[in-house]
Amino acid sequence: MANDKTEKATPKKREDARKKGQIARSQDINGAAILLAAILALNAFAPKIMQQCKLAMVQVIDLMKTPEVVDQKGIGTLFMMVGQHVMLAALPIMAICFLAGFIASASQVGLKPMPGAMKPEFKKLNPASGFKNLFNPQHFAVETLKNVAKTVAVGAIAALAVFPKLDEFAALVGTPPQDIIPEIAHLVMTIATRALMAYLAIAALDYFWQKHKHEKSLKMDKEEIKQEFKQQELPAEIKSQQRRRAMEMSRSRMMEAVPSADVIVTNPSHYAVALKYESGSSAPIVVAKGVDNLAAKIREAAKDAGVMIVPDPPLARTLYANVDIGRQIPEDLFHAVAQLLAYVYRVAGLRSAA
Repeated sequence: MANDKTEKATPKKREDARKKGQIARSQDINGAAILLAAILALNAFAPKIMQQCKLAMVQVIDLMKTPEVVDQKGIGTLFMMVGQHVMLAALPIMAICFLAGFIASASQVGLKPMPGAMKPEFKKLNPASGFKNLFNPQHFAVETLKNVAKTVAVGAIAALAVFPKLDEFAALVGTPPQDIIPEIAHLVMTIATRALMAYLAIAALDYFWQKHKHEKSLKMDKEEIKQEFKQQELPAEIKSQQRRRAMEMSRSRMMEAVPSADVIVTNPSHYAVALKYESGSSAPIVVAKGVDNLAAKIREAAKDAGVMIVPDPPLARTLYANVDIGRQIPEDLFHAVAQLLAYVYRVAGLRSAA
């Protein structure tokens, strides 16, 4: 049980989790780093950006003086000309932002390869990912709180920066553009800098929250630590025998769990995954899964027990590839599985009524 997991994770457990891509990271740290890089880059490259904008305006005005050129070459010439200057102005900033995002990500996860994180994952292609918090109100509440905090912080910062200058901006009416633009640019940079400070604070809190969740998920019970220690001490032959016996026992327990499943998701012939959802739990769990011969045995056991079998090849492959037996389904699949279970319960209800 989760309450029994009171011990800190061993180095081996941490390394195994890392290989699977299970690490503590905050997307807000990356976002704050990119925003900081953008502000610094804009300050550094502002003269060059203004120069490129002026060149673009001059060329557009020259073309407008000779409309027959545009008629001959097409309006695309105008857009290409402006686009070239925009790209020249934006490329250095984009490169710096990309580098900042890479450094921020590497500082959290390191540069060591993670084979489990690099393998293809079908679940990332699931169109239902927008509903991933269906079974996880805690995650939804935390994300909502973060978004509200960001919105309120930026709104308050913008208001505090703009309201004291309303009279000054009113006095600028009729002022030439070259005099107004610096004032507006200064105001925008002030808002962006203050927003960055708030964003950095939120990102730091989010990182510590993600770290706390990750550490909690890695905790072990005393029996797990004892078994890991024994595995490291045993000879290779005994380890192999133990693994074989453990696999046989695990497969036997898995087959015994098939009749208790709510539904079997199939490929329909190559994959079979048994799902079970208990009222009050945070998400459905995978109680059995297999391919080819084992999948056939799971389907046969399900038929004998009267468990509904539903063909859904993409979902079956995704569940088989990404969810271990006894584990809850990932958040990205909550909506798809919820729809499947709703269908199963509806059919079961109709059968009972009949």
